[in-house]
Amino acid sequence: MKILLVIDTYDTNNNGTSISAQRFAAVLREHGNEVRILTTGEPAPDKFVLKEFKVVLKEFKVPLFNDLIHSHGFQFAQVDLDIIREAVEWADIVHCMMPFALETATKLIADQMHKPSTAAFHIQPENMTSSIGLGKAEWLNDRFYYTFRFLLYQHFSHIHVPSQFMANELTKRGYKAKIHVISNGIDPDFITAGQRKLSNSDGGHTSLSDGSLITIVMVGRLSGEKRQDVIINAVPFSKYADRIQLVFAGKGPKYDEYVELGKQLKNPPQFVFLSKPELIDLLLHTDLYVHASDMESEAISCIEAFATGLVPVIANSEDSATPQFALDGRSLFAPGRPKDLARAIDWWFDHPDEKAKMEREYAEAAKNYDIDTSVRLCEQMFREAIEETENQEENHA
Repeated sequence: MKILLVIDTYDTNNNGTSISAQRFAAVLREHGNEVRILTTGEPAPDKFVLKEFKVVLKEFKVPLFNDLIHSHGFQFAQVDLDIIREAVEWADIVHCMMPFALETATKLIADQMHKPSTAAFHIQPENMTSSIGLGKAEWLNDRFYYTFRFLLYQHFSHIHVPSQFMANELTKRGYKAKIHVISNGIDPDFITAGQRKLSNSDGGHTSLSDGSLITIVMVGRLSGEKRQDVIINAVPFSKYADRIQLVFAGKGPKYDEYVELGKQLKNPPQFVFLSKPELIDLLLHTDLYVHASDMESEAISCIEAFATGLVPVIANSEDSATPQFALDGRSLFAPGRPKDLARAIDWWFDHPDEKAKMEREYAEAAKNYDIDTSVRLCEQMFREAIEETENQEENHA
């Protein structure tokens, strides 16, 4: 198949949807498909340019908010109908991965050209409204769900979502398309690294008896809804407070605030932004993974962590899909509650034998989220959409 992926921001390592798109594109090509990306990037052309499989559009800058948008690892694309039309003409199937102007225009052109198309719902409205401190404003989040449906998603017959949680969110808000629940999938290198680590007798972890620092990691953007502040505030309530070293892998608008907040700890948090090999190495030398986010459509970073042989401790938020990964209640804590997080952290370190057992169970569970399987399921969705369009064309002939 010739597959056109449409996504405003592709070339970034600080945006989960973009990272997923990069991995999907790579595996789709490994499966023998041709893939092009319609996106923003450099250089911004004045006409159709194909550069490294990317059709590149200029950035659309939002007055007053552009710096905030960039701080989240994102930028919007300018709509250039000539460039979009030429990109769509090439494709057998068009897959729109975001709900903005670029994708709306591309869907319109795809329909005009009788090209089959599918969509993905990755941008959880709560992640957007949290940027302006209104993540819990249900009326505003519902308005975004309605607007996305009205402007874009009602025109698709097939929508990909990364979790059953997101499927339920769309269904209860009146989305009528066939919803395909398919994990975004993780890079197999995380699974391989975890299996290698767990083949060692000690698992590579800190011994609590030798007084060494205990490393606790969270991976994700430094933004309000990710709630790294809850982890920082939990440390003083832990019996292991003087030995805990927090590491936050990511960057974002809350960096300065979290650096200041972390000064209360004996071991101030470390903030890093890592390549994939560096991230795997960090996780292999970590003792516990915490995912404190209030809002997630899936949280690939959490799966990557337990794939490397880590027990996760996850905020049990009703606005997040991530609690689905907990194998039992010991890996959950009350969202936004530092004391309850400290309780969960201490339980795992108080029970090292059980922790070692569950590390293996979580590593095994991660195999269910292999990206190759996810891509094959998406390919089935693409073929279904293509077949439906072909049947419609025959019926109209």
